[in-house]
Amino acid sequence: MTYYVYVEPDPERRAASGEAYAGHGFDVVHDLADLAEHLSRNPETLLVVVGATVDLEAVLTFTAYQRVQRPLLGVVLLRPTVEPDVLSRAMRSGVREVVQELDCEGIRHASARSVDLSKALSTTMRGHDDARTARVITVFAGKGGCGKSVVATNLAAALSAQGTRRVLLVDLDLQFGDVAIMLQLPPARSITDAIGMAGRLDETGLRSVLTAYRPNFDVLLAPASPAEGEHVGRDLVTEVIGVARGMYDFVVVDTPPFVTDQVLAALDLSDWFVPIVTPDLPTLKSIRLTVEMFDLLEYPRERRLVVFNRADSQVGLTVEDVEEAVGAHLSVHMPSSRDVPVSVNKGIPITLDNPTHPVSKAMRRLADRCAGVAGSPEEPVARRRLFAFGRKR
Repeated sequence: MTYYVYVEPDPERRAASGEAYAGHGFDVVHDLADLAEHLSRNPETLLVVVGATVDLEAVLTFTAYQRVQRPLLGVVLLRPTVEPDVLSRAMRSGVREVVQELDCEGIRHASARSVDLSKALSTTMRGHDDARTARVITVFAGKGGCGKSVVATNLAAALSAQGTRRVLLVDLDLQFGDVAIMLQLPPARSITDAIGMAGRLDETGLRSVLTAYRPNFDVLLAPASPAEGEHVGRDLVTEVIGVARGMYDFVVVDTPPFVTDQVLAALDLSDWFVPIVTPDLPTLKSIRLTVEMFDLLEYPRERRLVVFNRADSQVGLTVEDVEEAVGAHLSVHMPSSRDVPVSVNKGIPITLDNPTHPVSKAMRRLADRCAGVAGSPEEPVARRRLFAFGRKR
């Protein structure tokens, strides 16, 4: 049984370092095609060290695919030099660490950290195999001002069903998160308090950093200052969600209006993807790019629930216009109402403050879809003219 693999196409480099890797329990393969065959025969593999001559684009594509198919597999990338642009792109694709190829000590430590994380995640997943695990729902918008946090807080409230379900709301906008102020919660604890427990986080540790909002409705707050959020890595986000899955029925993740490594970590673990769209051209463009990104990352289309916020705004765009522009079906239509900002200022989601409000009803439809409630209604759609935004010529 082999847990570690070293990939290097260059014969000279392979001859120089392959023996050392083999001596530490690594299998040595020549290229990514050989690696794919190896992984199919050895699905328990925890670590791949990718040599410095492997094509960068091929590595990033491989890693982006594997992080969904094999979340326990860690990739450590070796490069002749570690350049900031390469480092940034590698992290976004799911590579755990990038190390200079001659830095033997750095490679050893990076490999050990990656294996430790994989084993910790494996233990967490095995521990919850027989238990009911939470459904993870990530709310995302590629542009600010779409009502993303309003949807996330109200969706979490609707899913809690007056405390009959266990719900965790995670504020993953690590620089400018609004959940604390929207729910009027004291920012005494946040996700940064879990940094010291990285790699060994358990249920007790996670509970120590949560803030209770209602019975069976907890919140993991964003840091109080933007600088603190820079210390939260994607591996910690993966670990937090992994532990939370065994504690709750639903985990709702609110995100910043842009893609980060941490957001990708949450998306990779999500059961439902909830993009938010509003009827204005800049937002339609951003959500179209979001849909294309989801396609590229192979997130299932049937697990996407696009929320059409402010759906009744009279701005000259029909539902069909918006669907054509974003290239996706609008699953839930949420009307515009001045009562929503009023509820935000009160610190009480409108779903709890006024359950019969049209916005509350829309949020419950979304919650029912996420919960798999039988008979959850689809939004009626009447076909009219097509809208040319984003159409390829």
